Amino acid sequence: MNDEILFAREDEMEALNTVPDDGVDSQKYLIFMASHLKLGVVAEDVVEILNNQVITYLPMVPDYIRGIINMRGQMIPILDVCARLGLPSREADSLVVVINLGDVQLGILVDGVDQMLDIPKSNIHPLPANSPQLLVSGMCSLPDGSGTMMVLDCEQLMPHD
Repeated sequence: MNDEILFAREDEMEALNTVPDDGVDSQKYLIFMASHLKLGVVAEDVVEILNNQVITYLPMVPDYIRGIINMRGQMIPILDVCARLGLPSREADSLVVVINLGDVQLGILVDGVDQMLDIPKSNIHPLPANSPQLLVSGMCSLPDGSGTMMVLDCEQLMPHD
């Protein structure tokens, strides 16, 4: 480990962590797996990643809502992203990625977290205009060649009626 970083004061850490501005407008994404898909959400919207949570079933909710969890006294609805995308729902509960949707937090049930990447905004391409998929706002090839990430439009996950 670099001694310069190990013994740096807080104000010095900011200087060490600043990335030189190379003129590329980019955004950090947390990429996770859901079924066979790689989905990404804007990293600044991610609150926490939880494992082994007890999900309390709720009656009379859409089938893609698995239930709620208690996260430090706050009730968080848990959404099965596979079921919401029309894919087969999973039997076992895996990881929960908690995200901020304005003033509401939502847990997304995923198979696993892949990586966090800084992706230039110019690399993210919109979906074709005739695409019926409203939950995905764009897609891009990952720079490491590991596949294609679809950008999950988190605002569209919960119905607005």
